[in-house]
Amino acid sequence: EVQLVESGGGLVQAGGSLRLSCAASGFTFDDYAIGWFRQAPGKEREGILCISNSDGYTNYADSVKGRFTVSSDSAKNTVYLQMNSLKAEDTAVYYCAARIYFRGYYMGPYYCTEAHEYEFWGQGIQVTVSS
Repeated sequence: EVQLVESGGGLVQAGGSLRLSCAASGFTFDDYAIGWFRQAPGKEREGILCISNSDGYTNYADSVKGRFTVSSDSAKNTVYLQMNSLKAEDTAVYYCAARIYFRGYYMGPYYCTEAHEYEFWGQGIQVTVSS
């Protein structure tokens, strides 16, 4: 059974930090890239970044570049999202998702945001940033 399970969400003050985890099981971790999406109330889902598990290539949206960092641990089949300098506008439900990735493949500017290309999704976790 394929599973993506997010953890680490919660309430934090503006300027603070949180680390989300996405634990994967049921598929070959290194054959996939993991993307993080978020959806705030009343807004469309936004793809914010992704990482290839096999070779560590990353791609970040401008909205999080310089504040968020993604990393992948193949030994634990887990991807981490370190979120620093959090802002009220980062408040959302955060989802991790997995899409097939071929080692060395060039991640174009829209690669991480192509939600329809992602095969597996987590259930989502709430992140609330108080101002």
